[in-house]
Amino acid sequence: MFDPYNTPAEEMEPAHSLAELDDLVVDDVFKAVLRRVYLWMALGLLVTTGTAFATAFTPLGAWVFSNIYVFFGLFIGELILVGVLSAGIQKLHPSMAGAMFFVYAAINGMTLSTIFLVYELGSIGIAFFIAACMFGAMSLIGYSTRKDLTQWRSFLMMGLIGLIVVSVVNMFLGSAGMDWVISLVGVMLFLGLTVYDTQKIKQMTVMSLQTGDEAVASKMGILGALRLYLDFVNIFLYLLRFFGRRRR
Repeated sequence: MFDPYNTPAEEMEPAHSLAELDDLVVDDVFKAVLRRVYLWMALGLLVTTGTAFATAFTPLGAWVFSNIYVFFGLFIGELILVGVLSAGIQKLHPSMAGAMFFVYAAINGMTLSTIFLVYELGSIGIAFFIAACMFGAMSLIGYSTRKDLTQWRSFLMMGLIGLIVVSVVNMFLGSAGMDWVISLVGVMLFLGLTVYDTQKIKQMTVMSLQTGDEAVASKMGILGALRLYLDFVNIFLYLLRFFGRRRR
């Protein structure tokens, strides 16, 4: 799974450097935003996991995977929801944005349910645990670093585009060695995006405060959760591809 949110047509640029951000009274608001971010993200992952189980081990899975139009319809629905949330978060009511986030998490669970049919449950659990540890470490770095990471964006976007292109090419080549490299690069790329996105949440929080948005904590909580949710899911999936044991 790739991260469509990290390639929007327009990216909000920080109005201040991080050194200037330290002079603003934003710490309390930012901490409140992060609490909401991780809460929304955890709830989204629970919804995704529950839906994936329900799809893989009930007749719902047969309905989803027996009809190619249903499967690709769900995939297109995911892209639309991510686009609407990322582009229209400032206009959406927080409750509407939250509902859309959970709908996205549920649809994502349906499309990702195939991992339970392909990989052993033990491998899935190990990959999830390692992904959680790596994600937590990178998010902490993004939260605590004083270095402005804005310049990372171009490199991360080029890396993401390159990863997509190579992955599509390897779908036709079927190279096991190339798949190994893609998985390794994918993990490293989304770890970097986790650091970048965590800091970006702080910058967007400041910009929202400057515009007088009273619902900043709610809106940035949902938007930040979407960004980090996508980063975490991709780290998990690439780790699973990297060393997951397939069912026989």
